[in-house]
Amino acid sequence: MKNPGKILQTGMAFWASKALLSAVEMGIFTELAKGPAPFEKLSGRIGLHPRSARDFLDALVALEFLERNGDVYSNTPETDHFLDKRKPSYVGGILEMANHRLFGHWNRLTEALRTGLPQNESREHGKGVFESLYADPARLKEFLSAMTGVSRGSNMVIASTFPWRDHGTFVDIGTAQGDLAVQIAKANPHLSGKGFDLPEVAPVFEEYVLENGVSDRLSFQPGNFFEDDLPKADVVLMGHILHDWDLQTKKMLISKAYEALPDGGSLVVYEALIDDERSKNAFGLLMSLNMLIETPGGFDFTGKDCKSWMMEAGFSSTRIEHLAGPDSMVIATK
Repeated sequence: MKNPGKILQTGMAFWASKALLSAVEMGIFTELAKGPAPFEKLSGRIGLHPRSARDFLDALVALEFLERNGDVYSNTPETDHFLDKRKPSYVGGILEMANHRLFGHWNRLTEALRTGLPQNESREHGKGVFESLYADPARLKEFLSAMTGVSRGSNMVIASTFPWRDHGTFVDIGTAQGDLAVQIAKANPHLSGKGFDLPEVAPVFEEYVLENGVSDRLSFQPGNFFEDDLPKADVVLMGHILHDWDLQTKKMLISKAYEALPDGGSLVVYEALIDDERSKNAFGLLMSLNMLIETPGGFDFTGKDCKSWMMEAGFSSTRIEHLAGPDSMVIATK
């Protein structure tokens, strides 16, 4: 028997999405990380209007983001771990950015699909997304924190599973807040590394590295990978970087990484790689549509695509390893 359930659930999925994003914005999960709270106390602390308070909180229960025992609400194990702003495991930065920026931009997806043009801030003043974000320190910090949120799980896997014992130095290209570099340094005391990004990123990177106690082994190198050579290191990493750019730029960055490496060195590229059949990793495909919304030429790609670009640049071998969630890494050896 035919069932419209999935059609309706997906078509109205923005209801659930916005409920979660508003809960993150209002700090509900951080508040409940202090301990369970009864309805009146919780709704008062976060400033909910009486008309909608119970429906909102109970919707979060039904969506399995909160638990309720009688009239007392509490976090689930997952929301307590990942959505408490005071914990290092917080991934809500990407949700904060989705709430403030992407939710509205995606309302113009149809226009993007018909025109091929970005639908973000560039519509209003002609500047690219990175020019706009990097010009505003507060918005830049939110963006860099968002990159940590979307990358944290994969960063920790790379830090613990890549054969770091064979190397002594690394550089993280487009380092953002620096979480990949931090996780690698914390898990591998013998390594020293650099974060490479535009100069505006330096204060955010240096603050984050200091907070994590690895400033003795990590440093920031300002630069522009369109204009400058990449810093030399045993391992060059690019996490959620290549998908921002068109094919020509992707190949240029891979070639620059090749030149920065010694023989035996490795390039690590990780993204929400689209499966080679282009039919399973919906997150990767939707991320590519997000690049349509956000950039003039960016797109996500398959592991097979990335391996071919690496071999074209001169790398002698490549392999793919799954990381966390939708992310996988492509490792190329020079």
